[in-house]
Amino acid sequence: MKNTKRLSAARVAGALLFALPLAACGGEEAPSAQKAPAGPRLVLATTDTTLWQDVSAEIATVDQAQVIARIPGILTALNVREGDLVRKGEVIGRIVDNQLGYQAGAYGAQAAAAQAQAAQAQAELSRVKYLYDNGVYAKARLEQAQAAAAAAGAQVNAARQQQSAVQAVAGQGAVVAPTSGRILRADVPAGAPVAPGMTIAVVTAGATIVRLEMPESLAEKVRPGAAVLAEGIGQGRVAKVYPSVTAGKVSADVEVSGIDNSLIGKRVAAKVEAGQRKAILVPTTFITTRYGIDMVTLLAKDGTATQVPVQIAPSLESGKVEILSGVAQGDTLIGAGGK
Repeated sequence: MKNTKRLSAARVAGALLFALPLAACGGEEAPSAQKAPAGPRLVLATTDTTLWQDVSAEIATVDQAQVIARIPGILTALNVREGDLVRKGEVIGRIVDNQLGYQAGAYGAQAAAAQAQAAQAQAELSRVKYLYDNGVYAKARLEQAQAAAAAAGAQVNAARQQQSAVQAVAGQGAVVAPTSGRILRADVPAGAPVAPGMTIAVVTAGATIVRLEMPESLAEKVRPGAAVLAEGIGQGRVAKVYPSVTAGKVSADVEVSGIDNSLIGKRVAAKVEAGQRKAILVPTTFITTRYGIDMVTLLAKDGTATQVPVQIAPSLESGKVEILSGVAQGDTLIGAGGK
């Protein structure tokens, strides 16, 4: 029994002796605070920075002109396709109404008949005038022949005017580009029947712009002149904010130079200036990254330095990042230049 107790005590003493070196080794880990290294100092302070809002945008034009059918009939030809460039007044298609041809022919026949009647009335007037001059007919008979000749001439003029009117309507079958630009849509095939007012094609009109679609909550924050960053396009400024809300969205036009207008309607990501906010901005030289974690060297009041993890976000100011958390206003950072 005594031997068993002695053996247990020896085991406990051995375990304690083995644990002491381990504890000593654990105490040799690098402390969280160390003497502050040399390097530039920066006292953190909040500063005003631009508040950017992510919005949806598309490449568009100031306006779009519709090519409208002016008469009913059959679209016999359409000479443009999507993407083609057209000039103002250029004939890009033709609409034919066969009924107009029949009407023009009928009025032409009426004009010919009226012309024959007018010739007959004029000949009768010449005969009556000769007999009147020779004392055969009274003046009343002469006036009757003159009235008949005038009426026949009026009928000829009326038939010709009706024929000209039909021909003018038929001339409106020419499909004309209302403005110079690029064809956006031309989805009515040749041979299809059309009605007056039907859209045959859509043409861009005006300069190429970037059109923003913003939530209505930004309507009071975004003003003309606000800066805009369009991904893959460049920087511009808001030229116009539309004073209406559609499906909870507000539109705005942005002028950006050098836009490629070959893809009207292309969607792009954009950021728009929506006021100012407070932020802590620091140069990137004060940030170090270790094992994927961003850290800064924080100077304590007792002169020691501590590595503190922080959460950062990119800033549009060159060479700076924004610190979101980990340090606060009034803290002093040590730059990486002293390491």
